[in-house]
Amino acid sequence: MKLTTLHDAIAAHVRDGQTIAMEGFTHLIPFAAAHEIIRQGRKDLHLVRMTPDIVYDQMIGAGCARALTFSWGGNPGVGSLHRLRDAVEKGWPRPIEIVEHSHAGMAASYTAGASNLPFGVLRGYIGTDLPAVNPQVRSVTCPYSGEKLATVPALRPDLTILHAQLADRSGNVLLRGILGAQKEAAMAARRLVVTVERVVDELDASMNAVVLPSWIVTAVACVPGGAYPSYAQGFYARDNAFYLAWDEIARDRDRFRGWMDEHVLGTRTHAEFLRGLGVPAAEGGPSAAEVIQ
Repeated sequence: MKLTTLHDAIAAHVRDGQTIAMEGFTHLIPFAAAHEIIRQGRKDLHLVRMTPDIVYDQMIGAGCARALTFSWGGNPGVGSLHRLRDAVEKGWPRPIEIVEHSHAGMAASYTAGASNLPFGVLRGYIGTDLPAVNPQVRSVTCPYSGEKLATVPALRPDLTILHAQLADRSGNVLLRGILGAQKEAAMAARRLVVTVERVVDELDASMNAVVLPSWIVTAVACVPGGAYPSYAQGFYARDNAFYLAWDEIARDRDRFRGWMDEHVLGTRTHAEFLRGLGVPAAEGGPSAAEVIQ
């Protein structure tokens, strides 16, 4: 059965040491799933994400990650990711290996993985200094034009985790609004877990809608508000005040640990997390028990 609870989906599909991608480009970021990974104490993860955002700042600060492959690491519109910086610069709470790409490089890596190819090709790195700090960036000569092109290895995560607006009871998933690399990350992964705002009988998708077919989806969990504090088009807006507040919370190790102990480790579900922050849950989403029945 594809429909399950978030707790059970993470327990069944996330293992220590895995490579895990959690995509969503400012929009539909799977915060609820990240928090459940932290609650369940997963560690030694290789995290992959285009723009790590504060979701990975929290996971890195909680000690979940041994490595990070990313493009542009920051708190969007605010500044640095202080827990990521602390791990890179001072090895707290543990040292972390980093592999940095451009957005185009990440997209090429995901696309290669989704296409079952060994590497992706792009022009973007030629003439830049990034290959000097990223040994994964290499080059090939085009057999047709003789042009020198940059290459990046394919990304094939053990698991990709996404958040979306809707899924049907067969496990088909509908995404609306701005997308980053969700489609490519979903197709590249060996398994795919998706949290959604609602489970419906019919998706009623428009002609040009993005629908992830059930045959690539491993599990679906109904988690209203599961992208908060990012946003879900048609359900709730981005909480910009949260992103601003996070800058101060994350600067100090003790304050960060206290916040995580209270709001993540001290809650059992995402609904409890939202209530603890005084955030109303997204309307219209049934409970997990109602969905699975």
